[in-house]
Amino acid sequence: MPVALPLPLRRLLYIGLPLLVIALGIWWATRPEPIEVRLATVGEGPVEATIANTRAGTVKACRRSRLSLHSGGRVAELNVKEGDRVQKGDLLLRLEAEDRAALLAQARAQVTAAQEREHQACRSAALDQRDLARSQQLVADKLISAQALDAARTRAAGSADACDGARAELKVAGANARLAATQLSQTELRAPFAGIVAEVNGEIGEYATPSPPGVATPPAVDLIDDSCLYVTAPVDEVDAAKLKIGQPARISLDAYRGQAFAGRVTRLAPYVLDLEKQARTVDVDVTFDTVPKNILLLAGQSADIEVILEQKTLLRVPTEAVQEGNRVLVFDPASRRLRSRPFTPGLGNWTWTGITQGLQAGEQVVLSLDRKGVVDGAKVVPAAPGKP
Repeated sequence: MPVALPLPLRRLLYIGLPLLVIALGIWWATRPEPIEVRLATVGEGPVEATIANTRAGTVKACRRSRLSLHSGGRVAELNVKEGDRVQKGDLLLRLEAEDRAALLAQARAQVTAAQEREHQACRSAALDQRDLARSQQLVADKLISAQALDAARTRAAGSADACDGARAELKVAGANARLAATQLSQTELRAPFAGIVAEVNGEIGEYATPSPPGVATPPAVDLIDDSCLYVTAPVDEVDAAKLKIGQPARISLDAYRGQAFAGRVTRLAPYVLDLEKQARTVDVDVTFDTVPKNILLLAGQSADIEVILEQKTLLRVPTEAVQEGNRVLVFDPASRRLRSRPFTPGLGNWTWTGITQGLQAGEQVVLSLDRKGVVDGAKVVPAAPGKP
């Protein structure tokens, strides 16, 4: 037979039970949802110690010449435009130079005239030398007087001097012709090496002016040798002592995000730049090992470098998972909660951090540290693979 509950207890049950149900319903409706987080699995892989640039670097050409004319003049011929590829010695630009061409023609005519005078004078000198030799023999045979021999000797000496003078005049005429040719060539701008034209300043009929020493003026033609390109980038002066010529490096370009190109350190600047005073840097040059044919590499592009100091195979986690104090949030599949755990790091860089103690292969750590509520003890749910 059921035991009857006292009236006060029955009243408490009648009132309290509905309230308990309502409270449970409110808690269930307002309970915090698990936080969706991205996870990464601890595993073995290559980890590198690297040094990266502090500011964006620049792709540069091994040879670049901002060509200017030696003298001013009106442009008579312009054979190139921006983007043209030229070979060494190609004529790029020519000024009007009829006066210099006329001076060269005059100088060459003077050379021809001097050659004729030299031939005539030296032929006469040779004849007089032969006459002198005959006169000496005739004097020995007592067929002519000593006075006739002296006259022959005088003529031979005079004609020899005239020959030497004519030869000197020919040298002067030749020098004048070379000077005139040089002055005429200075009205022409030729490619000192094969490359691509980056900039042209001037048009046919315009007056081109030379670039005075110490005065920055736009070049007539800016020529780049794009067969040899490298990246120069600044690194912190503190890291410069770790760098050596020949160290392997990676190059990344803003124009080709997600791709990396192998290179080598080829130069370390022998001085420190203090352009920003508080950030003293050393310029490092890295040359591409090879550049894929489908990559359009241009001088002036922005680029970054990573010089590889050391590489090992270690347990590793993405560096973005590491919190201050070398701690990570480890995901517990059983409770679906996060547990903060310290670890001992090994080699590391911006991408991977090596693990020497504190974590095991196969454990999962949180990457979504920027999400609100992702803390030690938080309940979470793994995001689908590939979901940001």
